[in-house]
Amino acid sequence: MGEANPAVRLNFLKQGAGGDKPVVVLSHALGCDLGMWDGVAAALEDRYTVLRYDHRGHGQSELVPGPYSVHALADDAAALIRRELGRPVHFVGLSMGGMTAQAMAARHPDLIRSIVAANATDWYDDTARTLWQARADLVYGQGMAAVADGAMQRWFTPGFRADQPAGSATRVAQLRARLLAMDAQAYVDCCQAVSRIDFRKSNRRIACPALVIAGSRDEATPLTMSEAIQAGIQGAQLALMDTAHLSAVEQPLVFAKLLSDFFDAQRS
Repeated sequence: MGEANPAVRLNFLKQGAGGDKPVVVLSHALGCDLGMWDGVAAALEDRYTVLRYDHRGHGQSELVPGPYSVHALADDAAALIRRELGRPVHFVGLSMGGMTAQAMAARHPDLIRSIVAANATDWYDDTARTLWQARADLVYGQGMAAVADGAMQRWFTPGFRADQPAGSATRVAQLRARLLAMDAQAYVDCCQAVSRIDFRKSNRRIACPALVIAGSRDEATPLTMSEAIQAGIQGAQLALMDTAHLSAVEQPLVFAKLLSDFFDAQRS
């Protein structure tokens, strides 16, 4: 574990092949932490150096006053990459992390070999922004418990939730506990940051290879949102998984295989 730049202290974990192997940075979803990537990181570490981190206000990273923006989240990640890695990376993000990936490619192209934007979108209309504000207001008034059950329903398919054995060690239970432990104000600040994104113009400037991953049963960021990201980034590819929103948790080996194939194609 470690810290990033002095401005915002980011908790991170670096593992894997080391040396001159390609570096993969994993950026998690709203309300999660770097543990969201356990299965994917384990599947990648033999061939890549893997760095995963907690966003500001999440996990063990610094809790800083808001307001937040996704551009600020990208700048946090860029400072971490410059300090701890010092070379371009494959940047992989899911949900809020996938929004961070899009911002990274536009704002810090010198640090990016490729991006993967999973279960994400490139903008929200006024109706969606109103729904985000309603969620933020609910958390502000009632705390994280008010949104925990709804999050589990969005994050995972009914079959995945039902197949989990009883007990606190299941992936669903672990991620629910992490969501409940999050600072409510930081969650509110991130909801508002996410709701304000609009990458439709900046995505046209992205020149690196890009992979967009969608979940066929993702109601939070449905396929049409992933298709819009793909259409906005020249040459972007699209892959579909049979999952809900947290595709990397439901099917980590499938997710990791998509990443490896995408990275390998860049070397051919």
